[in-house]
Formats: sequence, C-alpha cells, structure tokens
Amino acid sequence: MRRISIVAPVYNEEDNIEHFAQSIAAVMVRLPYDYEILFIDDGSRDRSREILRAMGARDPHVQSIFLARNSGHQIALTCGIDHADGDAVITMDGDMQHPPELLPVLLQKWEEGFEIVQTVRLTTEGVSPFKRVTSKYYYRLLNALSDVEIQEGGSDFRLMDRKAVLALRRYREHARFIRGIVGAMGFRRTTVEFVAQERFAGNSKFSLHKMISFALDGILAYSVQPLRAAFYAGLLSALLAVLLFLHVLFETLSGATVPGWSTIVVCSLFFGGMQMMMLGVCGEYIARILQEVKNRPLYLIACDNRHAAEERGEGTHE
Repeated sequence: MRRISIVAPVYNEEDNIEHFAQSIAAVMVRLPYDYEILFIDDGSRDRSREILRAMGARDPHVQSIFLARNSGHQIALTCGIDHADGDAVITMDGDMQHPPELLPVLLQKWEEGFEIVQTVRLTTEGVSPFKRVTSKYYYRLLNALSDVEIQEGGSDFRLMDRKAVLALRRYREHARFIRGIVGAMGFRRTTVEFVAQERFAGNSKFSLHKMISFALDGILAYSVQPLRAAFYAGLLSALLAVLLFLHVLFETLSGATVPGWSTIVVCSLFFGGMQMMMLGVCGEYIARILQEVKNRPLYLIACDNRHAAEERGEGTHE
C-alpha cells in the first residue's frame, strides 16, 4: 500500500489542530492509502505542543516535530518536506483554509501521472480587499520581473511525487520562497482550482511585516531586475545632473541670476534619495549572500516525536 505524507506547519493553532486532523482522517480513511499527518510546530507558545503530544499518543497516524524557535512558515514547511517519507507529500495549512475534501482530487491527478499537483486559489472567503488586491498585483509584478513563472493565486497547498520531493530537498537557500522553487523545478505538473475557506478558529499569524518580507524574498530570490532598475535609475540621475549643469552654465554665461539654495537643496534631496535607494537594493542582495555563505542550518529541532512514537511501538509503518 502506497503511503501519503500530509505536512502541516502550525504556529499557535491550539483551536485548529484537532479539528484539522479529524477532517484529514475522515477523508483519508476512505482512500486506499496508508498515511501520516506530520505537524511541524514552529515555536508555538500556546497549548499546541501539548495537544500534538496527546494526539500522537492516541493516533499512530499523527506525527509531530517541534522546532527550537519560530523560524517562519516557509522554513517549517521545509522541515516537514525534509522528514516526510511518503510516496507522495501533500503540504497544506492547518487552519482549514485548504479544504481536506480536495485531497482525493489531488491524489487522482497523481495517479494519472502528474508529479506536481498545484492548487490555485480563486479567492479567499473573509479576506480583506487590501490583501486581495495586493496579492493579485504582487504576482503580476513578480512574473514581470522574474524569469520563473509563478502561478497567480498559487498557494502552498500542493501534492508532490517522491521524485519532486527529493529534488526540492536539494534547494537549501535561507531566504526561501517555495512557490518559486517548485515553479522552477520542472516535472510534469497540473493545477486544481479551489476557493479558500475562512479560518476554522483564531486569527492569521501572517502579519503585514511578514507579508512584506515574504514578498521581498520572492522578488529578490528570483530576479536581478531590482539591480538593473537601480542601474537605470543611476543613469537617469546622471543624465538629469548633466542637464542641470548645462542649465546652470547657460544661466551663468547669459548673466542671469541663478537661485542658489533652492536648486542645491532639491538636487541634493533627489540624488541623495536615489543613492540611498540603490544602496538599499544592493544591500538586500549582499545581506542574502552573507546569509548563504555562513552555511548555517535552516532550522533546529527541539523534539522529534516521530522517533519517540517509534520507540513506543506507535506510529510505525511498513
């Protein structure tokens, strides 16, 4: 019997975990697969870890790994993919916005020979108009800048065949944008559309700061266009400086009075702003280079409950 690994990163999701696991089990029990639900706790400060331990003791299908600190959604997802041992791996969020009822559809596409089955979110119920609009235009901007096609509306709810999982494990950059990595890997793929539901309980942990950081990772990891834009902006600034110099020279030779302080202040602000912008873009790339050359681990595991379950004779599989 083939085995399916369902990976779900969680962070302070004490009100969602049990309902999520029950919903997954209700779907998977009707399908001809062995399965595991692998929760990656990303440094939760509520009762999530206590609940996961209790669930793992009751249900051999439930496994969990606790990270040493909050490392972010993409790193937690990476940890789950690294430790999933199924013939296919399905990644999804544990807040019920990714509907478990779609699992048979993903698995059917896998049985048809597709190695990556990517879900595409048509809309999200209950999301703010600001987030909906910014998400829409972010993907358009990203695709305009990047050489890799990123599916508009794409989510981290996807199925990957074992071959694709092993390939993904070879990508170890720290500024992770898994949607872009998966998009760049190739393999035979298809898409499945869905409407994301509202969260079952609690509030989203994806703050505006995290969204901006996630967006920057996506743009800077898959495009050098910001550097080129800074170069072109520098050329434009140099051209304007030459034109301004010619204007001042003409005014001086014609004997006209040249206003001094206003021109100097405006020029200083303009060129200073352009220089700071270009230095900021270069700094972002340099900071990412520094992060990579340190070669530090992507994550640290505080507790691997899969091993503990196997020692007790639970959670083992053929």
